[in-house]
Amino acid sequence: MTDLSEMVSVRYMVDDVEAATDFYTKFLGFEVLTNFPPAFADVARGRLRLLLSGPVSSAGRAMPDGAKPGPGGWNRIHLIVDDIDAEVARLRRAGAPFRNDILQGPGGKQVLLQDPSGNFVELFQPATAFTPAR
Repeated sequence: MTDLSEMVSVRYMVDDVEAATDFYTKFLGFEVLTNFPPAFADVARGRLRLLLSGPVSSAGRAMPDGAKPGPGGWNRIHLIVDDIDAEVARLRRAGAPFRNDILQGPGGKQVLLQDPSGNFVELFQPATAFTPAR
């Protein structure tokens, strides 16, 4: 079993838990930890745990002022890839939806995918060798 205390968890609000689970497992290699559609699922890739909360989940309940949590926005998870061109080609062949084409800056190359609810996933290839902090 995965030790959740050793993982980084991010919550995404989604419109459809099953569609989101399919997206992250099919396109990005996440594995399902738990699955309770239509309310909730969590998926993992390495030490990243992504909580997928639907509108009927406790995380989807309205705030005291009436505001309702929802998907979308520009915050995103950021996944490092070795060869962004090859990864984008593979994902396009598989039917993954992209928001833009690959952009290049001084730090490297990036591109955005959109999950079925409009949440973003950034694929990033560093310009130089990337060594994560320990």
